[in-house]
Amino acid sequence: MTQTRSTRITITLLRLSMAWVFLYAASHQVFSAGFSVAGFLGHTTTFNWLFAPLTAPVIAPVLSFLVGWGHLLIGLSLLLGLMTRASALAGIALMLLYWMAHMDFPYVDGPNNFLLDFHIVYALVLVLLIQVHAGRIWGLNGWAAGLPFVQRSRLLSWAAA
Repeated sequence: MTQTRSTRITITLLRLSMAWVFLYAASHQVFSAGFSVAGFLGHTTTFNWLFAPLTAPVIAPVLSFLVGWGHLLIGLSLLLGLMTRASALAGIALMLLYWMAHMDFPYVDGPNNFLLDFHIVYALVLVLLIQVHAGRIWGLNGWAAGLPFVQRSRLLSWAAA
């Protein structure tokens, strides 16, 4: 697929915008004491049966750690354009889980969002980044794809494609 300069700029700006979303979230989760997913997950409505058990004292600290550091790693990956397909896939999974957690069917995070909200839009942007190989556009995926150990691994080759 040939891309014009303006298309490459737009894709890069979308990738960097999504990087900012994840890095900003991580800044409040990884670098501030006391972050826990328990408060948020304990107040879910539509999918409470799924999320409430994750607030247990044994699970919540582990999940909080994974969420915070997951946000940081996804953000850095998107920022650098390195292994963007894998990080975008993880980001899509998180966005769909957050969408579910915010849902009070049929509304999402209040009466102004009927079925859809920004989590779905973000997930769709991440799908686009996977499809257009966004990490190869002013990112490090092209370099990483040439490394011998990446070429030997199907998973790493896919992630750096």
